[in-house]
Amino acid sequence: MALRRIVSVLCTGTPRLARLSTAPAAREPTAAGRETAPGCGAAEAARPPVPIIDFGNTQEAYRSRRSWELVRSLLVLRLCASPALLAHHEQLLHLTRRLLGQRLFEKLMKMTFYGQFVAGEDQESIRPLIRHNRAFGVGSILDYGVEEDLSPEEAERKEMESCTSAVEREGSGTSKREKQYQAHRAFGDRRDGVISARTYFYANEAKCDSHMETFLRCIEAAGGASDDGFSAIKLTALGRPQFLLQFSDVLTKWRRLFHQMAAEHGKAGLAAMDTKLEVAVLQESVAKMGIASRTEIENWFTAETLGVSGTLDLLDWSSLIDSRTELSKHLVVPNMQTGQLEPLLSRFTEEEELQMTRMLQRMDILAKKATEMGVRLMVDAEQTYFQPAISRLTLEMQRKFNVEKPLIFNTYQCYLKDAYDNVTLDVELARREGWCFGAKLVRGAYMAQERTRAAQIGYEDPINPTYEATNAMYHRCLNYVLEELKHNTKAKVMVASHNEDTIHFTLRRMEELGLYPADRQVYFGQLLGMCDQISFPLGELGLPGEQGWGCPGLGLTASACVQVRQAFLCTSMCPMAL
Repeated sequence: MALRRIVSVLCTGTPRLARLSTAPAAREPTAAGRETAPGCGAAEAARPPVPIIDFGNTQEAYRSRRSWELVRSLLVLRLCASPALLAHHEQLLHLTRRLLGQRLFEKLMKMTFYGQFVAGEDQESIRPLIRHNRAFGVGSILDYGVEEDLSPEEAERKEMESCTSAVEREGSGTSKREKQYQAHRAFGDRRDGVISARTYFYANEAKCDSHMETFLRCIEAAGGASDDGFSAIKLTALGRPQFLLQFSDVLTKWRRLFHQMAAEHGKAGLAAMDTKLEVAVLQESVAKMGIASRTEIENWFTAETLGVSGTLDLLDWSSLIDSRTELSKHLVVPNMQTGQLEPLLSRFTEEEELQMTRMLQRMDILAKKATEMGVRLMVDAEQTYFQPAISRLTLEMQRKFNVEKPLIFNTYQCYLKDAYDNVTLDVELARREGWCFGAKLVRGAYMAQERTRAAQIGYEDPINPTYEATNAMYHRCLNYVLEELKHNTKAKVMVASHNEDTIHFTLRRMEELGLYPADRQVYFGQLLGMCDQISFPLGELGLPGEQGWGCPGLGLTASACVQVRQAFLCTSMCPMAL
């Protein structure tokens, strides 16, 4: 069955451990390094404290920059702040290319915008920048930034074709997916309104193989540049997005069913980790829905799967849907409006099954290469209608590869209303199963697009209502993870932020929790050329950081470039990219 294959390629059957408390301060050691952070007495006193940072010291912030680079930064950043220029940038670029010709146009771009934000065209051309930044304690990591130069109409056509199943295209079946997880022509061009994240459109399996090969070269380059390198991937580059949409719909319906049953028993509105149901009560509810017989249901809820608590939480419930249980063969949930049982997953054609399997295999190949090279692999977050599947598949990779240290990092978008639930659930799962938690916290890159899509299609806006609410969510998630790091020396987090208040908040909490830079658990990152006043003061306080090299063979054009994400090392803190 299709859903069983989802986890069979990546899942290693990690045994479940006894459930632990959700309070970060009251945990026992596990194989994943759950113990008090090292260092006490004289040894602890000798370790460098968390430094005090002054981001207002522009002389120190820009000491690494030559005069002409400062002039370029001033010009480029002022132009980027112009609403008129941003509103008509595509027309202006095309006009400039026609007037100057391709060769002069590329030179102009390299001297200005590309020179500010892009490290170079290939592995050799980015090395001078890497060496220069490293001399000031700022490391670099390659981000594969190639996008196809598609018209909006071409992008829309490709998206509709790749996000719709054969059954739906032939009209022989009505989509059972919720509106949020269906393809909509008005939002076919996923680039619309997105300026800080690259976008991939599915063409064919050969193109996905090409993306994988490029990611492999990036991983090799990152491993060759440092003993502690990093690389980033996007799952929409590795396969047909129809699979991500369908799997996201499955996961969301299954999670919602748990919360609906909880609400029926007076437990609505609780945080995800605080919502627990008595096993007997839940068995009764599931039996009444007709999903399976009572005997089958009793076999799902055993001491082996649930421990001895007699209650079941969302993590326990989610574990029932993978290939380690018999429930996966049912794959139906009741429609609360119609009262009818509906299949969780639409059927796949043979070719769609193969495409799904190939996507999972590509992920596995990349994770194995990262393990071989000693490179941390960051899985970028994407739109909310893809994200449940992306997060679940990333989690499966973490189960398999984060045994000794966190090699796979999941990304959490803190502009989402459910960000805190997502973080706390995954931290708790890592505790129970004994693998190493690795996370990158971002605010998010798709806000305008997400809000417009939700309003026009008619589902709840997934984004926090205000900027202040997003800041509060970011700091809440970050604080929870930092408290986890205090008790788990193998867990790691990357604070991906251009916000000075967030950096100050992180450093202050590190000081309060006794998280020393030398422990190499907390990372920071900003995009190249966008926040030097944060990156370089931090970099100046410590040793040289990681560096990432460009993938070879990528040309620098108007829509294809090699981008290096800027990172820094604070004392002995390991750097990371945004």
